Amino acid sequence: MKEQLEKWKELLKNSGKNRWIVFLLAGLLLLVISIPNGEEQKLPAAQAEVADEKTLDQAETLAAGLERVLSRVHGVGKTKVLVTLKSDGKRLVEKDSSARSSSSKENSGNTDAENTQEENTVYEKNGSGEEIPYVSEVLEPEVAGVLVVAEGGGDPVTVREITEAVQALFGIEVHKIKVMKMD
Repeated sequence: MKEQLEKWKELLKNSGKNRWIVFLLAGLLLLVISIPNGEEQKLPAAQAEVADEKTLDQAETLAAGLERVLSRVHGVGKTKVLVTLKSDGKRLVEKDSSARSSSSKENSGNTDAENTQEENTVYEKNGSGEEIPYVSEVLEPEVAGVLVVAEGGGDPVTVREITEAVQALFGIEVHKIKVMKMD
C-alpha cells in the first residue's frame, strides 16, 4: 500500500500541466456522472398521473350509473352525483406455493425439524408473447363518499330511499352519504 502511495506521489510530482488537466477533467466527468438528472423522478410522477386519471374515470363512471338509475326512481327527479374513491382497486396476482418439511434424528436422540415454504409468481403470456403476472382476482375500487343532489332531495322519504340505494350499491356507512335538494 505504501509503495502505491509513493508511486502516485512521484507520478504527480513528475507530471506536467497536461496530466493535471487530464486528472481534473476525469474528476469533473465522475462528478457529472454521479449527479442525478431528474429523468428517473419524472417516471413515477407520470405513473401517478395515469393512476389518478384512472381513479377519476372510475369515480365518474360510478356517478353516471347512479345518476341514471336514481333519475328513474319515482319522486327523485333530475340528479347530479359525485362519488369519491379511497383507492382505485387492486389486482391480486396468483402465487405458486410449495411447502417442504424435513426432520433428522441425531445420535443424541434429538430430532431437528425444518419447514420451508416458497412462493413464486405465476406468469402468463399476453398476445405479443410477453410474460405478465397472472391476475387471479380484481378488487373493485373502494368508495369513500357519495353526494347526491336531486330535485326530490327536500322530501324525507325520497332522501331515505336514495340513502338506502347508495348504501346497498356501494356498501358505505350512512354518514358518508349526503343527499341535497336541487335548485
